[in-house]
Amino acid sequence: MKKLRNLKALLLVIVAAVALEATALVQFYFSQKGLREEAELRAQSELNATRYEIMDIIDQAEAAVRNSVWIAQWCLDVPDSLVRVCQRIVADNPVVAGSTVALVPGYRSDRPLFSPYVYREPDGSLKALSLATEEYDYPSQEWFVRPLELGEGYWSEPYVDEGGGEMLMTTYSLPIRDAKGVQAAVLTADISLEWLKELVGRMKVYPNAYCTVGSREGHVMVSPPETQDPKSLVFDTAVERTGWTISLVIPESDIFGVLRRVGSIVGILQVLGLLMIVLMLQSFVRGERRFRELDKQRERIAGELQIATGIQMSMVPKTFPPFPERHDLDMAATIVPAKEVGGDLYDFFIRDEKLFFCVGDVSGKGVPAALVMAVTRTTFRNLSAHEDSPGRIVRTMNDNLSAMNESNMFVTFFCGVLDLAKGHLRYCNAGHNPPMTLTDAIRPLPVEPNLPLGIMCGFEFKEQEMPFRYDDALFLYTDGLTEAENAAHEQFGEERMEKNLHGRKSAQGHLDNIKKKVAEFVGDAPQSDDLTILFIHYVPSSRRLVLKNSIDQISLLPAFVEDAVKASKLNPEMESSLNLALEEAVTNVIDYAYPERTEGEVLIDAAVTDKALTFTITDNGKPFDPTARPEVDINAGVEDRPIGGLGIHLVRQIMDEVRYERRGEKNVLIITKRY
Repeated sequence: MKKLRNLKALLLVIVAAVALEATALVQFYFSQKGLREEAELRAQSELNATRYEIMDIIDQAEAAVRNSVWIAQWCLDVPDSLVRVCQRIVADNPVVAGSTVALVPGYRSDRPLFSPYVYREPDGSLKALSLATEEYDYPSQEWFVRPLELGEGYWSEPYVDEGGGEMLMTTYSLPIRDAKGVQAAVLTADISLEWLKELVGRMKVYPNAYCTVGSREGHVMVSPPETQDPKSLVFDTAVERTGWTISLVIPESDIFGVLRRVGSIVGILQVLGLLMIVLMLQSFVRGERRFRELDKQRERIAGELQIATGIQMSMVPKTFPPFPERHDLDMAATIVPAKEVGGDLYDFFIRDEKLFFCVGDVSGKGVPAALVMAVTRTTFRNLSAHEDSPGRIVRTMNDNLSAMNESNMFVTFFCGVLDLAKGHLRYCNAGHNPPMTLTDAIRPLPVEPNLPLGIMCGFEFKEQEMPFRYDDALFLYTDGLTEAENAAHEQFGEERMEKNLHGRKSAQGHLDNIKKKVAEFVGDAPQSDDLTILFIHYVPSSRRLVLKNSIDQISLLPAFVEDAVKASKLNPEMESSLNLALEEAVTNVIDYAYPERTEGEVLIDAAVTDKALTFTITDNGKPFDPTARPEVDINAGVEDRPIGGLGIHLVRQIMDEVRYERRGEKNVLIITKRY
């Protein structure tokens, strides 16, 4: 048998040597083919990536125009208000360098030609001018003529806009029809092409490769270098909807110059590979039997641990949200064991309108800790099924675990009972990390220094209680979170944990954020302890959004409005109008209620009833009643109309009721949309 094995090994070495030699004979051919395929893949990948970047800017510009069509249509009867449409497009979209709404000549008898143009200066400020001049003659421009002919969006040929943006640009134009279906105007977004040279200049897949960009009419937008290699491979791709073509030119010298080095490396690797095969075969022949035995043992242990992991994880709730029929609780939890099984636990359930919950950490790791964890969780479930006092639950659990604790293991444990009807929390801590409370501030929950479970039978655990109001939250965790170490043996710590609990997020959002921050901090360092998190948020009945008094915060409104509209009986098509009304109202508060450079907050509550959706906007700024402004005469000319007032006018047009109150030191604006 031994001779037969040695003969097989010898034959295998001979076959390997012949195969390696045959590989060497065709090495040049396959190396050249592989390099060519690699060049093609790299070129196509780079072209696709560049095309995606260009399309991202193209999509942003198109979206900016399409999302503003409806308000431009709404403003056709008040041409002067079209300036604000252009300002909004440029201000809200950094990729847009300028925008105009150009009326079709003769559409309005009082304005034969009308085309206000708003563009961004180098310092970021917005300027406005009129394109309705004899010198510019906008009705003859390609960006105006082609979309009207096609009846759809159109990207113009690149041009230098000498009468408008004064830069090399391209324009996306979209025809606008009025309520009767008549072509009334063209809405545009200009994007500068100065960034295009920089973008394609980064396409250095090979040292001497270069890129060119051409338009649909064959105009070169990015020129090739003066010196070019006559033997080159050319790859290109088209940019949808614009007619542009991106071409990547790679000299053959760049692609095949490494062939000789590759050949040398392959030759060395062949020799090393042959030697490794010989050594591996020798080792395999000597240790084959032992390896098979170890492999069987490993498979058996791995299977048993996999079963144990499944059993352990089946003992804790894993479906979130756990109570989808309830709207007063937002919960999330996770266990990340350091080994296949661990000693951390959490559990929760609702009985008699009370939420019973716990978090625990068994001393030690692995299978022994997992067994104690299972006993602890089962005991908690059995006791809390008929006992409401967390103090008595913990006291009885301690006596049971202490009586059978032959392994001298203990459990740090936190048990709580939240009365959901009364907003009252009772809890008992057994040597566990104090949970963090998220109320008006983030601070540790005051806990008594009780002993862990399983140390001393008969210990009197002290129960505590506190009010727990809507919008309060509890963050429970085990020391595997704060004691997580990076490669430098630094711990994550309570300070980092508290810092990353700031900000309004869902329970799952808080949990995911903490796990992400711990993973980033730990890096490649091995996990040293089990990590468990349980987050409980006592959700208020109304929806609330808290903004700082900064225009940058306006971007948070659309998601908030979308959630409120979905919860109401309103037609989803009203969402954009409500978002516009709320945006105008909040902008008024930010601009007028707070003096310049004064920090403050704007609270927005959305209340859904059977008859209406109501937004309540509250701030601590100086007294400011936007409803006190007189109604705006939209038919008056710009020069005859006082500055301001269009925002609250728009809110009044969209909403059914607009009401202001001064409550103590707070401004309160209430806007309502009925079903």
